[in-house]
Amino acid sequence: MTVTWTTWVPTRSEVQFGLQPSGPLPLRAQGTFVPFVDGGILRRKLYIHRVTLRKLLPGVQYVYRCGSAQGWSRRFRFRALKNGAHWSPRLAVFGDLGADNPKALPRLRRETQRGMYDAVLHVGDFAYNMDQDNARVGDRFMQLIEPVAASLPYMTCPGNHEERYNFSNYKARFSMPGDNEGLWYSWDLGPAHIISFSTEVYFFLHYGRHLVQRQFRWLESDLQKANRNRAARPWIITMGHRPMYCSNADLDDCTRHESRVRKGLRGKLYGLEDLFYKHGVDLQLWAHEHSYERLWPIYNYQVFNGSQEMPYTNPRGPVHIITGSAGCEERLTPFAVFPRPWSAVRVKEYGYTRLHILNGTHIHVQQVSDDQDGKIVDDVWVVRPLFGRRTYL
Repeated sequence: MTVTWTTWVPTRSEVQFGLQPSGPLPLRAQGTFVPFVDGGILRRKLYIHRVTLRKLLPGVQYVYRCGSAQGWSRRFRFRALKNGAHWSPRLAVFGDLGADNPKALPRLRRETQRGMYDAVLHVGDFAYNMDQDNARVGDRFMQLIEPVAASLPYMTCPGNHEERYNFSNYKARFSMPGDNEGLWYSWDLGPAHIISFSTEVYFFLHYGRHLVQRQFRWLESDLQKANRNRAARPWIITMGHRPMYCSNADLDDCTRHESRVRKGLRGKLYGLEDLFYKHGVDLQLWAHEHSYERLWPIYNYQVFNGSQEMPYTNPRGPVHIITGSAGCEERLTPFAVFPRPWSAVRVKEYGYTRLHILNGTHIHVQQVSDDQDGKIVDDVWVVRPLFGRRTYL
C-alpha cells in the first residue's frame, strides 16, 4: 500500500504503522519526496511524499500515521487487500467530484468508515480544478477526500479537468501502479483485472499525438495478457473518463455517432471499441456526463443482449456504465428527450455506483441516489458462465 501526502517544506518521508488502534506504532517505512511546482503565476512549491508499505498481511487492518520529526498526521486506518482471486471485492465508483458541491462525498465518507468498500474508482475529473488558485483548490480537494482516500486504495484515471500544465497536478498528487504517472495502468483485484486509461490523449493532442499510439499498444498487450490469465481472473473491467456512448443533451464526444474514443483519430486510428470488443472486455466504466446511464450490452450501436428475458446473462457485447454524478460546481447534465434504443436506464440525480465483484461469474451493479437519501435507483447483475465465453467475436 502506498501512502502519499504533501508538505510545504522539505522533510523526511516516514510512515509509522502497526496493528493496535492506540499505543505505539512499532513498524516503520521510509520513502522519498519530490518537489512539485504548480504551473500557476505564483509557481507554488509543494513537496509530495510517497512511502510504500510492504509485506502487509492480506485482509488485516493497520493503523498508521505519516510525517516526520517536524510533524505527524493524525492516525488513519486501512485494511490490506486480500490476496488471490477467491474473494468478493466491493468498490465505490464515480467521476466528476468537485471541491464545491461534492454532493455524494458525506455519504461515501460514512460508508467508507463503516467498512463497506475495499477500494474506490474515481473515473476522472477532480476538484474543478486542481490547478485553480495556484493549486490551492487541489489542496482543498485532497483534504476533502482524505477520510476516504486515506482509508482505502483510491484508484484514479485522468479527466479533461486535469489537463492544465500537461496533467501536472494529477500526476503529482496520485500514486498509481506502473511507471506512467497514473495515465494508464492495470491491476488485479479478486476475480477481476482492472484497466485504467486516459481518454484525454485523444483530445489534447498538443501534449503529444504519440501518446495515443503508445497507450493503444500498451492496452493491446495488457488485454492479451489478461485474456491468457482469464482462468484465474475471469472479469476484465476498464475505466476511462469520456464515454463512447451517451444520450445526454449536450455536444460532448459521446453524443456523436463517431466518437473519438470509440472510433479513434480521424474516425479510424486507434479506436477503442473494436479493441475492447475483440478482447472480450466485460464491463466499461465511464464518467464525464454528470448523470448515471446504463446501456444494454452494445457493439457498434447494436444491442447484443444475452436474451430477451435476461439481457445481462451471458451478454454478447460489453456492458457500459456512465457514472459522473458525484457532484461538482457544474451541476447535473440533462438527457436528450428520447432515450436511445441502446440506453437501458438513465438517472439525473446526484449519486455514485456500487460494484460488487461477487465471484468469477457474477457482478452486482447498483446506483445509489444521494438525492433520495441513499436509495438504490438501479440494480443489475451481470452474469457470465466461466466456460465458453471470453471473446464476443
